[in-house]
Amino acid sequence: MSNIHQHNEKQDFAGMKKFRLADFFNQWWNEYLKKPKEPVLPWQLKAVNALRVCRTGAFGIEVYACESCGEIKETLYSCKNRFCPTCSWKDTMLWAEKTADKMLNVPHKHVIFTLPHQVLGLVKRNQALLYNALMRAAADTLLQWTEHKFGIRPGLVMVLHTFGEKKNYHVHVHIILSWGGLDIKDKSLKNIDIKHVPFIFLRKKFRWLFEQQIVELYEKKKLQHNFANKTALKSWFKTINRKPWNIRIEGTINNPQDVIRYIGRYSKRCCLSEYKITEMQGENISFRYKDYKDKDENNKAKEKILSLHYRDFFPLLLQHVPLPNFRMVRYYGVYARRDLIPEDYISGNQILDKEVENETKKMEACTAYQPMHCQHCNQSMAYQYSEISYYRSWKQGKPKDKITWQKNTAKHMENEAA
Repeated sequence: MSNIHQHNEKQDFAGMKKFRLADFFNQWWNEYLKKPKEPVLPWQLKAVNALRVCRTGAFGIEVYACESCGEIKETLYSCKNRFCPTCSWKDTMLWAEKTADKMLNVPHKHVIFTLPHQVLGLVKRNQALLYNALMRAAADTLLQWTEHKFGIRPGLVMVLHTFGEKKNYHVHVHIILSWGGLDIKDKSLKNIDIKHVPFIFLRKKFRWLFEQQIVELYEKKKLQHNFANKTALKSWFKTINRKPWNIRIEGTINNPQDVIRYIGRYSKRCCLSEYKITEMQGENISFRYKDYKDKDENNKAKEKILSLHYRDFFPLLLQHVPLPNFRMVRYYGVYARRDLIPEDYISGNQILDKEVENETKKMEACTAYQPMHCQHCNQSMAYQYSEISYYRSWKQGKPKDKITWQKNTAKHMENEAA
């Protein structure tokens, strides 16, 4: 017998997700395309199409068999698109474990640089350019400060986010900053020992570095804008600088497992987790969000429900589809070249974070992706062959027909035996 595993089960939030985003797109996307509220860009259309057919067999399958009882299991290929909640979630967990295994053996801090909302109109017209400017300005702010103040070069892991809790356009960058680093002179490992962080200085430094890049882009005529001249641009700067720019530095993270948790939470995940979807009723979808302006007695943001019609929901979500070939996760400082860090300075993933382990188990249960295990004989299953869709075959340069795959598999097994 054959089992094909698809994501069509609904389970309660205690362990699993109830709803699939793909189901809502499958139900209303074609209707939305007849009269879209906002223009649908090519990469957005590609992301939606990938999400809709993820793990349905459209990308191909792999076939495994139990050598004892003959049980056959077919597993479905995923889309691997960064917009897909399931694929981005699994990728995030694996990436977090790999990254945390190469962190400096010093405390770390979670730092957030946020662009003021007055800038977002210009950012939307120049997304790739100003996303790059934001990440470069944030990195240089921290690197120049630590080098001047402490004489060290820290490590930074940076993740760009374009969404807020309500999925509005909210551009900010999350940073895992090593609270210590390599001494610039003797390359020894040193911690940062400071009681008060100079927020006023860092805010002004960040703002100045970001605005200087805008000026540079303007002078090189690479910036799309409505400024009459350079004087108008500088006048605009004065307007957006009336309020201090937002930088938040959270408490020190001392344990490696906590670093993993923070990295996993803010890294490559999709803008909307399917665990937050509470209802899909007719043309409306509802999801949970945190309202940071409304806090409880413990000063924690209250959780609320937002319900949207698909004509409002789709354009809200699509604005967060990652740009083609744009690196949302970047490394600066000593983390840009981790092969040059002495092994004695690396903490290593000594204790697997329970949260990462639990999330991985949820992922496996949710996707039923256990191709190597026979439920009847309780033993490993052997790979047989793959059937790949025409698109995936052309993309990977692999043969698509089943017979060729069987021949190649048999040849591979003979080589392994030899």
